[in-house]
Amino acid sequence: MFFTQVRNIHGIILLDKPTGISSNKALQITKKIFEIKKAGHTGSLDPLATGILPICLGEATKFAEYLIKSDKKYRVIAKLGEETSTADSYGEIINSYKIQFNSKEYKLALDNFRGVISQTPPIYSAIKYKGIPLYKYARQGISVPISSRFINVYKIKSLYIKENIIELDILCSSGTYIRSIIDDLGKLLKCGAHVIFLRRIKISSFSSSLSITLDQLNFLKKKYFKHNFKIFLNKIKNFFIPILSLFPHFPKVYISKQNLLFLKNGRSIKLINKLNPCLVCIIDKNKKFIGIGKLNKKNYLFPHKLINFYK
Repeated sequence: MFFTQVRNIHGIILLDKPTGISSNKALQITKKIFEIKKAGHTGSLDPLATGILPICLGEATKFAEYLIKSDKKYRVIAKLGEETSTADSYGEIINSYKIQFNSKEYKLALDNFRGVISQTPPIYSAIKYKGIPLYKYARQGISVPISSRFINVYKIKSLYIKENIIELDILCSSGTYIRSIIDDLGKLLKCGAHVIFLRRIKISSFSSSLSITLDQLNFLKKKYFKHNFKIFLNKIKNFFIPILSLFPHFPKVYISKQNLLFLKNGRSIKLINKLNPCLVCIIDKNKKFIGIGKLNKKNYLFPHKLINFYK
């Protein structure tokens, strides 16, 4: 189960963010739908972008970082021949070019974006400089230094190219800006380019095909929430994922009620079965996930991040 009672909801809902709103706006709407105070999203999507945006509710927020750091997959459509101020269609056109590259040059250009590459994030982004988001400097016309970062593009596949439109599938590491890839590709092809459509279709092992829209959530809430909360939860259960599913590769350690008490009080416990030092999933006798622990070289388990909604 992911829920205990109304306004005390714990789990991760797979939201399909609509275009035209920020990830934070989508988060605030979701919090209002569930009438919950504690929630957070796992990695921003541009206002233009749609697709999967996992929202952590309640105690699940403690583990949001593990999804934020996950690999992601995108479907992007870009328009060639025009460079914009934001690297997408929300910005102003700042340069126009003729498109003169051939298919061989296009394939070679894409090769430059495979593997570990250095990328400079766009000025219109939420990355902060001296505590202020870059997009706020950009709106005031203030130039600030932007540090480049290393990202990993595992796959970049061309799906369509005709006249001035291209479509790509991109599988990449966390922290990758698709707008920067498209902008840099336009520069490499000497024709300019900007994003006109962007959809995140996968994050970690979770697909956008399993996500639910804000309109669907609002509809189900109006129909069931106030009258029968359990029915509302049942209607949306397929769009929730348990916290434990965030850690498919972590070893599982099953502990007794007494040892659980020790961990909750900040104490360590000695494990009988020898494991290499690592982070582990802690499971209680009822097979419920209770948090993440750190195992040291001497086989002592220490609490790292524990949920607190189980008695």
